[in-house]
Amino acid sequence: MTLSIRPALLADLDALVALENASFVTDRLSRRSFKHWLTTDTDHRALLLAENEQGLAGYILIIYHPGTRLARIYSLAVDPRQRNSGIAQALIIRGEQTARDDGRLYLRLEVNVDNTPAIRLYEKLGYRKFGFYRDYYQDHSDALRYQKRIRSYKDTPQHRSVHWLRQTTPFTCGPAALMMAMHGLNHAYQPSRQEEIDLWREATTIFMTSGHGGCHPVGLALAAKRRGFAVEVWINQSGPLFIDSVRNDDKKQIIELVDNCFKDQAAAHDIPIHYGNVSQDDLIAAFESGAIPLILISTFAMDRKKAPHWVVMSGFDQDCLYMHDSDPDDSRQSELDCQFIPVAREDFERMSCFGKSRLRTAVIIRPA
Repeated sequence: MTLSIRPALLADLDALVALENASFVTDRLSRRSFKHWLTTDTDHRALLLAENEQGLAGYILIIYHPGTRLARIYSLAVDPRQRNSGIAQALIIRGEQTARDDGRLYLRLEVNVDNTPAIRLYEKLGYRKFGFYRDYYQDHSDALRYQKRIRSYKDTPQHRSVHWLRQTTPFTCGPAALMMAMHGLNHAYQPSRQEEIDLWREATTIFMTSGHGGCHPVGLALAAKRRGFAVEVWINQSGPLFIDSVRNDDKKQIIELVDNCFKDQAAAHDIPIHYGNVSQDDLIAAFESGAIPLILISTFAMDRKKAPHWVVMSGFDQDCLYMHDSDPDDSRQSELDCQFIPVAREDFERMSCFGKSRLRTAVIIRPA
């Protein structure tokens, strides 16, 4: 039969729901979910349908991680009566091309460990296993995670095993990032929610634009030093950090006081502070030497909010830096989408500047 593939339309909603219900017993996408993806801007997803003489034969839903070069096969279904006829392969190949046309470098997916036909297909198409997750599906079965580089390259990614943590408050990205780095360097170090709050109390700037203050790079370095790690800090400006984030003069004075206190303590503890722009080569050299960098980014590319946010560097290759992000966007991302996120070098250069002052800062954590 002749197979055609096209973008899905809102008019396809009923057919998609019927196909989903016929294809899966658990982990089904709801009608509401399909409507959400059908009405979401194509900058965030690709939803493609395969049709033949019998009608809707299958679909593939690919979502794009905002601000990065990562795409993920969120769902793939083929009419049970038409399986083993090349429909899934055709959808994946077209989906890869669509994601590639959108500028994505990697395509990821999860598959049930018992789904042997699907695993064979993914491996045939060049997907490589890079993760295993217990109790992933609603029926408590396990999942394998696969990845494919959909744009050609010669370099081999350099990754480090860094356990991912979710921040438990809106303001503790710095502590979550620091706990990931410290545990990655020393598995005897045990993160906890109490530790997360303790780290924030030690490193907070007190005030930010709204809500609780974020974490100062020197404050994070001091906290790591107290826990037995070697640290150094890069900051491209010598004045008080984040002072432009508040308008009240009293708050500005407190932020300046905290900034000075952190820097005095760093001097007392022989923590190096490099007043200059940390380059990608600096970060890669530190990573290759066994360190794990924490990097301050602006979230504008990811959520359009221009908020300061700490992430952990977890790898690199010739095109990308990879990062762990402790704060998934629950509306579009799973925890898995926030691990080893590929950010193209040119995108990272823009992302790693924050605010009107174009602040660049990083904290390099090493074993003592």
